[in-house]
Amino acid sequence: MTKIDKNLKNEFKGKSVLITGGTGSIGLGIIKQLINYQPRQIRIFSNDENSIVEVKEVIGDGKIFQFMVGDVRDKDRLQLAMRNVDIVFHAAAMKHIDICEQNPFDAVKTNVIGTSNILELSIMENVSKVIFISTDKATNPSSTLGASKLLAERLTLDASSYTGENKTVFAIVRFGNVLGSRGSVFQIFQKQILTNNPLTVTDERMTRFIMSISDASKMILKVTNIAKDGEIFILKMPSVKIEELAKGMLSVFKKKFPDHRIKNKIEILKSRERERFDEFLITNEEQLYCHDIGQMYKISKTENKKPVSRDNFNSKTSKKISKKELEKIIKELMDEYITY
Repeated sequence: MTKIDKNLKNEFKGKSVLITGGTGSIGLGIIKQLINYQPRQIRIFSNDENSIVEVKEVIGDGKIFQFMVGDVRDKDRLQLAMRNVDIVFHAAAMKHIDICEQNPFDAVKTNVIGTSNILELSIMENVSKVIFISTDKATNPSSTLGASKLLAERLTLDASSYTGENKTVFAIVRFGNVLGSRGSVFQIFQKQILTNNPLTVTDERMTRFIMSISDASKMILKVTNIAKDGEIFILKMPSVKIEELAKGMLSVFKKKFPDHRIKNKIEILKSRERERFDEFLITNEEQLYCHDIGQMYKISKTENKKPVSRDNFNSKTSKKISKKELEKIIKELMDEYITY
């Protein structure tokens, strides 16, 4: 049972909340956390009709939910969706490196223009708070995905200069790899295990920051409560070698399904074009403004006279997740998402 945080209950009780990309993994995670705090209405905004049907099967069709078909590129539709909304969680995005590289115009339309639409309409509709979901790929970007998310971040950080008397609070959460999310490496390895194929690792040196869907969702709600404006929040995440994640998944699957005699191998391929070996949570410039606030780091406009070590923000040098903790996260994800 979820422990009720009084601050969060005060933040969300009786409020109308819009979640763009509401049928995605993060959107659904937010919904599952949010319903514990008695919002008046949760508007679930998605451009995928089939996903709406699937999410209805998971969470039901209660009066608190309003399912909306629409696209963040469509400003007129978005404005109707944002009428009388108190809080917006902007999770809609094109997020796969390969797809964005092959469709860069569309990546910009969704990730940049779509975010601009959200920001402008939030001001026009007097929304109280907007939380933008970003990615560590926006830090020193090497891909269309990263560059589009970086520009979306910059728009969000500067949006308050347009607010005038009606003050909307804008904040960003910057994530690493969310294990279990749609299209994540976890899902790829899961499918390879279930189909008796080798687990493909593009390079044995590759590292990534990781977090669970539930941790990501809880962080988003907490940030909503503490955000002041123009800040970036980063959860303290361990990192993992992708090869170690593959080994961990095989170990857990073998223990959980002994009758299936899982014998998958790990196959090392070669890194894809513009794919980074390691990820970075902050830039050199941001380090000066990065503050340790307990479970998270916060990048604000106030300089930190005792900067946090950059080693914490590079997946190659940061604290690695223990084998025990990694297998615990894998087991939790399996219990929630996987049937064999």
